[in-house]
This record gives sequence, C-alpha cells and structure tokens, in this order.
Amino acid sequence: MPEWLALYYREPLELTHGEGRHVWDVQGRRYLDFFGGILTTMTAHTLPEVTKAVAEQAGRILHTSTLYLDRHMVELAERIASLSGIPDARVFFTTSGTEANDAALLLATTHRRSNQILAMRNSYHGRSFSSVAVTGNASWSPTSLSPLQTLYLHGGVRSRGPYATLPDGEFIAACVADLEDMLGQAHGNVAALIAEPVQGVGGFTAPPDGLYAAFREVLTRHGILWISDEVQTGWGRTGDHFWGWQAHAASGPPDILTFAKGIGNGMSIGGVVARAEVMNCLSANSISTFGGSPVTMAAGLANLTYLLEHDLQGNARRVGGLLTERLRAIAAGLPVVREVRGRGLMAGVELVRPDGSPAPEAASLALEHARERGLLIGKGGREANVLRIAPPLSLTVAEAEEGAAIIEETLRQVQHAEGKERP
Repeated sequence: MPEWLALYYREPLELTHGEGRHVWDVQGRRYLDFFGGILTTMTAHTLPEVTKAVAEQAGRILHTSTLYLDRHMVELAERIASLSGIPDARVFFTTSGTEANDAALLLATTHRRSNQILAMRNSYHGRSFSSVAVTGNASWSPTSLSPLQTLYLHGGVRSRGPYATLPDGEFIAACVADLEDMLGQAHGNVAALIAEPVQGVGGFTAPPDGLYAAFREVLTRHGILWISDEVQTGWGRTGDHFWGWQAHAASGPPDILTFAKGIGNGMSIGGVVARAEVMNCLSANSISTFGGSPVTMAAGLANLTYLLEHDLQGNARRVGGLLTERLRAIAAGLPVVREVRGRGLMAGVELVRPDGSPAPEAASLALEHARERGLLIGKGGREANVLRIAPPLSLTVAEAEEGAAIIEETLRQVQHAEGKERP
C-alpha cells in the first residue's frame, strides 16, 4: 500500500464485524462506533433489511451495468429525484462521492462552456484530479495542477477568518460582497459554485443559515449553477433538514446535488441529481460500469426505506441535540476545547494549544484515549485538530450518554496531558 494511505491509531485497528452502533476488532473487543466508516454506516451496522436485500439480489445477479435496466435502480432514482427538491430532476448513479462530484463538475462546465469554478475555502470534495482541483484544504490537495480555474470564497467557516467577529447578517453581507468582487475578477462565464452545506473533512464547520441562499441570488443573475455537495450532509444527518441545502432554501434548490456515503450504508453508492436541462447537456456517450449495480441499488433502496419509515432524521435531531449540548457542557471547563459545533448527529470538537493555535497532537491523543475506553471517533479540520463525531442515525439516548461520558474522560485526560486543567 502507498505511504500516503493513512491508518488511524498507533496500533492500527482491524474490525471484523458490527451490529447496530457497535463494532468488534480481531481480538473480540467491542467498540461504540461514533464515526460510522466516515459517515457511511448511516442507519446501523448489519441492518437486517439491508443485508437481506443484498443477499437476495446477490443470489440472483451481481452485475449488469447501466447499459441494462434494473428495477431497483429505476425505483431508487425516482425516490431520490422526488426527495431532492430539484424540479424535473434526473439522477445518475456513480460508485463514490468523489465520482459524483467529478460528474457534477463535468455537467456544470459542459452546460456553461466554462472551466471556471467557485469553491469555498476549507472545503473538501474528493480525491480525483478534478475534485482535488476544487478542494480548498491544502492537507487534501496534493497538486496545484488542475483542469479547472478555481476561485475560492469566504464563508464556509463561521468562527475564523476576516469576518468571524461580525454578526450573522453582516457576516453574510460581507461574504456576498466577496463573491461579487471575485466575479468581477473572473474571465468569461463562471460555470458553478460547489459547496458543502456543512464542511465535513474541514471539521464540521458551517456558515450561518441563509448564506448560500444569498449567494444564489447573485449566481442566478449571472447564470451560474449551484452544486450542493451533500455527500456528508444528506439523508437527514443534520436533523433539522433532510438535505443540508435546505438551511439555505430561501432562493430555491440547487441546480445540481451530489450524494454518496450514507445512502449505501456501507455499499459503494454515489450519484448526481440535476435539472433535466443540465443533466442532459452531454453530447458524448457516458455510462457507468459499476454505478447502479443491482446489488448496491437493492441495498440503497432498502436503506432509504428504513430511514424514512423509522424517521431517523427526527432521531438525529433529538438525540443529536442532546449529544451536542452534553459535549458543550463538557467543554465549558476545558481550555483545550476551543469550540463544539455541528447539527444533528454531526458534531465537531475543535482542540487548541494554550496560545489558541490548532492542536493536532491533542486530537490524535484523544482518538487513542477514546479507543482505549471503547469508543471510535474521527478527526478532521485544516490542521487535523477537530474531533469528528458522527454515529449512525439510529443512535439511542443511552448510547449518546455513554459516548459523551467517554469523550468527557478522554478530553480531561488530554487536558491533563497538556498541563492546562483548571482548578
């Protein structure tokens, strides 16, 4: 494997099986999973409805490609189109979020006949050549070579940057002015703005509600498309909304929406939703060998049905709200914690040194201590100093309390190691 393929923990962890919100390692030790395979195990590990759908479909046929019709693919596309909020929507399935964003960029640049893209600072959109080109996070962008001209905007991070001290309304106004100024410097027709409603790898940062609606008013005047990257925010994880863009809905839905991760509950599914006019703009042949696979589509359909029938969005709102408030109470007396932020079951805990600078070493230490206590969490942020907490959406109140208690013990131990604990 390549040197750049990172593994968590000083002693890498091999997971052998899971059930519900728990996983087990090769030694048989059980862990409460608060990261879900990077927000991918959305409902639960080995959810019976999903595993049954996979097994039954695998017993019939494993693969056909998009050259042939598949009943599950058509039905899932119809349901996602209806849920998307995009009028006259069309759906194209891929195998990952990276590929979905890549396809969205292809559609936008083709439709607008331009290679200029607006993106947000601190963003992450995948690891392909084109998605790296619109990623505003140096830790995840290994090359400056690009097929696109990318112009980066302010606004994705509320609590840092030149506008951080402004009230929400003034913050939005300043970011809109920055957008207008950037468009004045662009050459030709900008194709699209691509933005995560909540920045995932960036550390679960988000703008005030309404920022992208204000952006959309400007974009519409210029004919510029809006791509909402919902790879991590989709399917109700934020609790308040089914899609992250709905916190910015005053100016209507996005032109293009991308999704992946949670819909497959571990199976490899991604996709793009777009207005028919945009989706149908390609004049050359385009198919997907593995997108829309009968097995993954059967899994996605079963998973989405379970999520809707059991109101997991509502559970994310209720249990996630309790968990976030518990985390904020824990952090109140710990100088190592700069901020607790997030929505629903998508919470970030930012760790800093005494001088306020990012503390990636503290985040790494926190992962180790949490693992020792039987809890798996993630990390992110531009300096890898943010703990990322994103359990399956079926998390119970008791499990949220259990996880919060472990995080409290972990953070106190990290604080003690830093020698900064308050009396």
